[in-house]
Amino acid sequence: MVPPSGSPVPGYDQSTARTVLDDGDIARALVRITHEILERNRGSADVILLGIPTRGVQIAKRIAARMGEVEGRTITAGALDITMYRDDLRSKPARPLEHTDIPDDIEDKIVVLVDDVLFSGRTIRAALDALTELGRPRAVQLAVLIDRGHRELPIRADYVGKNLPTSLAEKVKVSVQETDGSDSVTIYGGTGGGTAGGIGLGEDT
Repeated sequence: MVPPSGSPVPGYDQSTARTVLDDGDIARALVRITHEILERNRGSADVILLGIPTRGVQIAKRIAARMGEVEGRTITAGALDITMYRDDLRSKPARPLEHTDIPDDIEDKIVVLVDDVLFSGRTIRAALDALTELGRPRAVQLAVLIDRGHRELPIRADYVGKNLPTSLAEKVKVSVQETDGSDSVTIYGGTGGGTAGGIGLGEDT
């Protein structure tokens, strides 16, 4: 089925679409990630959450809200734009700059980068490059809703909502209520016209 947001994915066979996570699955995954972050870091005192636009920011905000409920205080997630640090700037159409919002000084803090899908690892490499210009954190951790494998760089996630083995011909689309009108994770089969890891569909590249 096509996800509730109803937006077609160019170059991919819509008839092959299958939803692998619904809103309840995503909510449970984020609750688990929240508790894993708090347990590993012994609370939230030194933790700064930075989402990678666009859907990573919304996911980071949800984790921050759940952390706040557990810790009994307000926790604000930030955003880290990686556009100018991508290694595909020359090979793909220009992308508009996203918003960077750092809620606190990252110096000697534990920064948790949050993204929707971990694929090749190149988005995370760009995020690490962007982070170095903001300060020197004590540690950098990575939380992702979906890890679909096919890594091209030696990067792994510390917190994973769901490991989702896929082929390179398939497309993973993450939809979130804030930007897409619904929460879901959907896999599309390739028809030859799409490019695995394409831009703007809730997928890491």
